[in-house]
Amino acid sequence: MPRIVINTSTFDLLNIDDLPVLEKAGITVETNPFGRKLTVSETEDRLRDDAIGLIAGLEPLNAEVLSSAKRLRAIARVGIGLDTVDLAAAKERGIAVFNTPEPPAQAVAELTIGHMLDMLRNITRVDRAIRTGEWKGQFGRLLAGKTVGVVGFGRIGRRVAELLDAFGARVIAHDSIVSNASGVQFVTLTELLTASDIVTLHIPYTTENHHLIGGDEIAKMRGGSYLVNIARGGIVDEDALRSALISNHLAGAALDCFEVEPYTGPLKELDNVVMTAHMGTYAMETRAQMERQAAAQLIAHLRKIGEI
Repeated sequence: MPRIVINTSTFDLLNIDDLPVLEKAGITVETNPFGRKLTVSETEDRLRDDAIGLIAGLEPLNAEVLSSAKRLRAIARVGIGLDTVDLAAAKERGIAVFNTPEPPAQAVAELTIGHMLDMLRNITRVDRAIRTGEWKGQFGRLLAGKTVGVVGFGRIGRRVAELLDAFGARVIAHDSIVSNASGVQFVTLTELLTASDIVTLHIPYTTENHHLIGGDEIAKMRGGSYLVNIARGGIVDEDALRSALISNHLAGAALDCFEVEPYTGPLKELDNVVMTAHMGTYAMETRAQMERQAAAQLIAHLRKIGEI
């Protein structure tokens, strides 16, 4: 019996508008039984035999996995990035690949601003202190008037810039493709690092930008500045970041993604780091939009090629 496999850690089946159509066609839908990101072997097991469609999360979809999915015809990623999908292998096997780039922008941008405010106003630090019995306010800093360097000026980077403008911050940007936008000055990466009070990353992960923000780049950042990564793990050298935070060269960092997840490393021991669990798109309104769009894309393609 043909199957549509859902590998995201959570998924509301009510967001599949054509679920009755699938049932009538004899196609079963299987959700993720583990409630977490899947391993290579788990992904292979779920895609073997009669899986014709996949609604994907961040599980590895490399050439080995795709070659074992004999009947797979389409992948719809709930999210923006496709760095976990071997696109060349998918093309070679005739597997269509889709993503949902529009809905996440607002959710990721709002989390980015939230992290900036948290660091600047010591929200998490004071919360931790109160829970241990210490009642003492801490002076922080305003977002207004700060220079914020936005690395990556796609949908999310642009939305972050719009929100920063409302706070009265100055935005400068660096992007390898985009070179102009109204009210934003574009600079080299080095110029951005040296001029920014806060650096925020909004680029996909590729082998070319692995540790794009490494020891040399962090050394160029202003003393007492902040780093925000709500993009992908691997873009920041976590060891170099830790050293800069311990030495107080950087005043703080906010991270939503890590090289290895779930994260259990030494950054969690530092009180000038704010961490979230790769949840940039985890707003209920956004999640519903993404799931509905991914399901619609997948089913439309399967119908187009005659699998439904």
